Amino acid sequence: MRFNKILNQSGLRIVSLAKKALVAAAIVVVVFFIGRIYESERGPALQRWHTWSGDEMTAGEIDRASFASYLKREDEIFADLRREVSDQLSAADKTPLNRFYRDSLVYPQRFTPDWNRSFILLPSGKPRGAVVLLHGLTDSPYSVRYLAEEYQRQGFVAVAPRLPGHGTAPGALTHVDWQQWLATTRLAVREATRLAGGDVPLHLVGYSNGGALALKYALDELTDKSLVRPQQIILLSPMIGVTAFARFAGLAGLPSVFPAFARAAWLNVIPEFNPYKYNSFPVKAARQSWLLTQALQKQIIQAAQSQRLTSIAPVLTFQSVIDSTVSTRAVVDSLYRYLPDNGSELVIFDINQAANLRALFRPATYSAVNTLLPPAPRPYSTTIVTNATQHTLDTVARLTLAGQTAERTQALHLSWPQDMYSLSHIAVPFPIADSLYGREPTEKNLSGISLGTISLRGETATLSVGLDTLMRATSNPFFPYLLQRIDQRLPLGSEHQDVQYRPQRNTDEGGRGDEAEKTHKS
Repeated sequence: MRFNKILNQSGLRIVSLAKKALVAAAIVVVVFFIGRIYESERGPALQRWHTWSGDEMTAGEIDRASFASYLKREDEIFADLRREVSDQLSAADKTPLNRFYRDSLVYPQRFTPDWNRSFILLPSGKPRGAVVLLHGLTDSPYSVRYLAEEYQRQGFVAVAPRLPGHGTAPGALTHVDWQQWLATTRLAVREATRLAGGDVPLHLVGYSNGGALALKYALDELTDKSLVRPQQIILLSPMIGVTAFARFAGLAGLPSVFPAFARAAWLNVIPEFNPYKYNSFPVKAARQSWLLTQALQKQIIQAAQSQRLTSIAPVLTFQSVIDSTVSTRAVVDSLYRYLPDNGSELVIFDINQAANLRALFRPATYSAVNTLLPPAPRPYSTTIVTNATQHTLDTVARLTLAGQTAERTQALHLSWPQDMYSLSHIAVPFPIADSLYGREPTEKNLSGISLGTISLRGETATLSVGLDTLMRATSNPFFPYLLQRIDQRLPLGSEHQDVQYRPQRNTDEGGRGDEAEKTHKS
């Protein structure tokens, strides 16, 4: 009896503790819920471009589609965007820097080409290869245009698809998922290999979220022989891992189930002054990026354990040691850690060790590059782009080959700008001469604005965008070196060719419509 009494008392205590835990958890949820509502409601109201979304193809529809039919749907989506957003703006929204206002400086459809659209670049001679280039999250094909043009000069057919939800309005990202992006990757590969022929090499190039898609495709091909095997993978700032917050981003959007709190579905609501990239960022996009990286990391481990990863194409990655968008550590620990000795290489851009602002750096920043890599020898090569010494802006490349411990140093004849302390996630794929993002544009305002040259001074808490948005590096002073390293991965015998830009507004099955071609010199 006494034993039963003790059991009953213990059971009651457990029930009591469980109730208290549930109450505490409920309080935490309520506090979070209220806090999220308060935080979101303090921001600006949602506009038409936050609530509009295009009628994108589903993943299944994309897998059954031709590239021509995908482009036809793209035309319809952009036409709907004009009708439902641009033609419906209030007087207050008709500002010179609103990308959705037809008469604004940054209205994308004023420009030829409109780099928000999917595009194909064809070489003038017989194709020597095919390349698919995949842009990043909230981005557009503009972010891979220079890489596409370089491949085209080298005789490749270059296909750069607009991934679903991108290039139109940020609200479109609230109605798409990563499976649609991956299906579009498969579609682009089918088109690129159709145009170039099946007997030439296939390269995959991915920037940020596009890097995750390129790698996911390559892993899928290891077990799906209906897919075309790539011979080379090029990654720029790849999204192998994201911040822990992205895992719980869906919780941040919970209040948005109530229409009165629709603003909670957005992590950022910012004026849209960039013609080729969204500034506003919805919760769902963060959630989809996390889901994609989780699927990718799991597949990498499984492929390594089953020895399938030994068949993957060599991977060449360009990554800034400082990156506030993706995890640089994940590139090493969740990807390169598992790669076989197959000619892969990781190129790391160090901080500017000679920057005048050195005293303002966090202590861990100085040694970030030294603590990133495991000790040599490694099954992959590494190159660290850094200052020749701490007292000069001149840079060198420190190369350690796979399987070796010795380090070789090569002068790059490229220098850090004196006022630049590091690259950023978004800077890697753009040369400093780019009109939109470049710090030294050859010709300013070709896209209505030159964001890379903005240098504002004034009081804090005045602008509607954060200072980080305007201070972030947007172009890469080492871009010529990046192109050189990619060129070294191309098949022997590639030669520079004149290039042609083919506007992809075609309706025939092969995507080779009768529209006029425009010579596009680089």
